[in-house]
Amino acid sequence: MEQTDTLLNGNKIIQDSDGFMFGIDAVLLAHFALNGIKKNDSVIDLCTGTGIVPLLLEKGVPAGVSFTAVEIQEKYAGLAKKSVELNGLAEKIKIVQGDIKNAGELFAKHSFNVVTCNPPYMICEQGKNNPNDEKAIARHEVCCTLADVCEAADFLLHTHGSFFMIHKANRLPEIFDCLLEHKMEPKRMQLIQPFEDEEANLVLVEARKNASKGLTVCPPVIVRQSEGIHKNEYTEQVNDIYKRISEARI
Repeated sequence: MEQTDTLLNGNKIIQDSDGFMFGIDAVLLAHFALNGIKKNDSVIDLCTGTGIVPLLLEKGVPAGVSFTAVEIQEKYAGLAKKSVELNGLAEKIKIVQGDIKNAGELFAKHSFNVVTCNPPYMICEQGKNNPNDEKAIARHEVCCTLADVCEAADFLLHTHGSFFMIHKANRLPEIFDCLLEHKMEPKRMQLIQPFEDEEANLVLVEARKNASKGLTVCPPVIVRQSEGIHKNEYTEQVNDIYKRISEARI
């Protein structure tokens, strides 16, 4: 069933309440990428789902920034287009229904300044993932793998362009190997911990095409409070992230 939700920045997003809906990972990715987007940049979001990342980013980026968002599932690409039209953003955000593995057929090589991606995290277990299940496609590497995402980003980014991705922390060695294979140098990373006393389960990574070596490790994001009267609620750090991503740039 379709439902329309209002984001903190005022944009509306249409989602399927019975299907895959965006979570905090999209918010964390948008916040992590925000300062890396410059005036007049061309930004492409891969595996966009219902278009949440560009809808979160568009009010906070500098003037002249344009967005393209790619989604393989026709249903979710359709919902993203409806959201873009509902917000009057058709001139700023273009939704493309297509497979990122066919990036070379969809877009010109090296035609974007920034690539963002919140890809499927989970490795497929042969025989256990339904290739026609919408949630399986969103969560598991049914239609694209980490290698596919990095290859697409490599093709799309111009020299010194930036790639921002959120992924599973336990796949960090594989992530770095894949980025380096495609000449994208990891420049910044930030671990995401569910609680202060728990290991990180997610990681944010910024890589730059054909860049020099040197990695900045940011302080981790602690998502929820682990004690006190506000136990299990978002930390002040996360509330600040939501607030910042909701602020329109004047």
